[in-house]
Amino acid sequence: MNAPAQIDAAAPKSKTMRPAPTPEGLEIIIRDERFNRDAKPRRWWAGDAFGTAWHNALSATFPRGEAFFIEAVKAHRAGADPKLEAEIRAFVRQEINHTREHVAFNRLAEDAGYDIAKIDKRVEQLLALTKGRPPIANLLVTMALEHYTAMMAHEFLANPSHFEDSDPEVRAMWRWHAVEEIEHKGVAYDTFEHATRDWTPFRRWMRRSVVMLIVTRRFLFNRWIDAMDLLAQDGITGWKARWGLFKYLTVTPGVLRRIFPAWLSYFRPGFHPWDHDDRALIGKYEGEFEAALMPAE
Repeated sequence: MNAPAQIDAAAPKSKTMRPAPTPEGLEIIIRDERFNRDAKPRRWWAGDAFGTAWHNALSATFPRGEAFFIEAVKAHRAGADPKLEAEIRAFVRQEINHTREHVAFNRLAEDAGYDIAKIDKRVEQLLALTKGRPPIANLLVTMALEHYTAMMAHEFLANPSHFEDSDPEVRAMWRWHAVEEIEHKGVAYDTFEHATRDWTPFRRWMRRSVVMLIVTRRFLFNRWIDAMDLLAQDGITGWKARWGLFKYLTVTPGVLRRIFPAWLSYFRPGFHPWDHDDRALIGKYEGEFEAALMPAE
């Protein structure tokens, strides 16, 4: 069941923070979809080990990671205006559904013979380090990682080459996830602005910039290690694994190369995720999705 969250776009923002450029009339829709409940081939990307390894590595982090995002945002909802409060509720519901579907996807990866328990354990250990940390630090990390998911979501939807040869149901799941990441891409950021409404603009900019650099190093390093481990399970090691994964990420289809300008924009003073309004990609997906559900005449 697809349910648009009730968000009052006219609700006033706090007088102590600038109005966020979240588009008027934006609907954060909870699409309660289910995917990947049946057996699939071992390599989802038309037999491509590198695309399969990268996306399996990403998916293995999502169940614990998205639970962390939910708690980080919810920790700062006190005092939020009605609009932001509604957006946080919708964000939580979308992320809960994402967790459920990536658990199912990860189970398929395991059934196909991939051992992803090591990845899950590493994520668990990293999240354990956040215990006792100031809640705002967790929100800063969440905000940076939400920017990563939004950048990749845009790229996946804007450039069909990323998924054109993948298993159809796997492709549908990733596109569904991408649409919802775009829809709620401003929620963690707006929550941060609410939580730091008494900070100076310079302090906000400095903190989020430093955290993005730290998150980027850890994100790329850990996902590289995870993907290399999965490639080794496919019998691909050494220079062949390193070059193949590097080529996949930076040349063709080159998701990391292509998102670099959007990553760089995060460091601009006054940045907001909705500075780039890419809702057209959501409309394109919805049109294709509805057409796919139409009965044959």
